[in-house]
Amino acid sequence: MNWESTLAPYKQVVEELKVKLKGMRSQYEKESSHSPIEFVTARVKPVPSIIEKAQNRGIAIENVEKEMQDIAGVRVVCQFVDDIYTIVNMLQNRNDFEIVEEKDYVSHKKDSGYRSYHMIINYPVETIHGEMIVLAEIQIRTLAMNFWATNEHSLNYKYDGKLPSEVRLRLQKAAEAAFKLDEEMSKIRSEIHEAQRMFHRK
Repeated sequence: MNWESTLAPYKQVVEELKVKLKGMRSQYEKESSHSPIEFVTARVKPVPSIIEKAQNRGIAIENVEKEMQDIAGVRVVCQFVDDIYTIVNMLQNRNDFEIVEEKDYVSHKKDSGYRSYHMIINYPVETIHGEMIVLAEIQIRTLAMNFWATNEHSLNYKYDGKLPSEVRLRLQKAAEAAFKLDEEMSKIRSEIHEAQRMFHRK
């Protein structure tokens, strides 16, 4: 398989989605004082990770484009839990891609404590050979959820996915603490917004 040509459309997808989401952020900042989007990151899964995941999931290499949903990944990070659903609603109302699956791990956390909102989309890319539909994943989470998930990912990598029970328990407690922080911040969001408005006016 020629990985460079296979992954080229995925690179195009993440770049286009980054531009669109950052454009939404700029629009919010111009039209109101609060943008639900804090920042946007994106990546195309590295080839060794694609091959490893395909082997683990029993996916034939020639089928990864059809069966692997997160080769192209975009992450949208927000300040507040409510912002997640604002962004979800905005994305649901767009007509430049099709949502094929949604997983709400914010309201229904994983056993590990992981929280995030996942959208799997079919994104149309214009290539020299015509239109191509590419699968991509958009993850939407708060700063606290992102902090937890980044560290959990690192620990899973360190322990090759076999976390010691003590570490797993501590991670679950940390996930609950992160969510409590999100809940407390949501209760004083109007105060935070007012403080941010005052800061920007200065």
